[in-house]
Amino acid sequence: MKKLLFVVMGVLALLIGAYPLIYAFVESKNTFLGSKSPELLHSMIWTTAFFAHITFGGLALFIGWRQFGSSFRNKYLKIHRIIGTFYVIAVMISSVSAIYMGFYANGGLVSAIGFICLGLIWFITTLAALVEIRKVDIIRHQQLMTYSYACTFAAVTLRLWFPLLKNITGNPTDSYIAVAWLCWVPNVLIAYLINRKVAVA
Repeated sequence: MKKLLFVVMGVLALLIGAYPLIYAFVESKNTFLGSKSPELLHSMIWTTAFFAHITFGGLALFIGWRQFGSSFRNKYLKIHRIIGTFYVIAVMISSVSAIYMGFYANGGLVSAIGFICLGLIWFITTLAALVEIRKVDIIRHQQLMTYSYACTFAAVTLRLWFPLLKNITGNPTDSYIAVAWLCWVPNVLIAYLINRKVAVA
């Protein structure tokens, strides 16, 4: 069961990690950008933040899942460190962009706070994980990276929750407001339970 869940996580991470490629083939009006005002779309700062967020966030999602699994880490430690370096850089760029974008989130103040909190937790846990590995505290590093990737995986859970809630409620706006929190809070709680189980073991 554990291996099956890991495979499912990996497949979803790879699929959604490649999602930014859609912007090279699909007209903007038929993507998330179609929900934004012309004024915002003409803002160089916002559009730069948006593409930085989806590009580097997609990269973090795409490569981050492979970091889990002790057999891979133990056998390919050098590769683990290389992937980890790229992951941290990608998250730093994407999370800062996400925090900025949060102030312009669809759904108003409630969703804005949700996405800004996600960006802050994502940034802090990843940076803290880097600090811990430099202190050679491997257990703490792994725990913090579990939280970090739980935030990264919000890109997947957002795309699962939103269509589900929208179909149930028939209200895209309220669904998006709820998803601003649902996409990451349960992920972080699951990460907490995983870390607690590992700590007890």
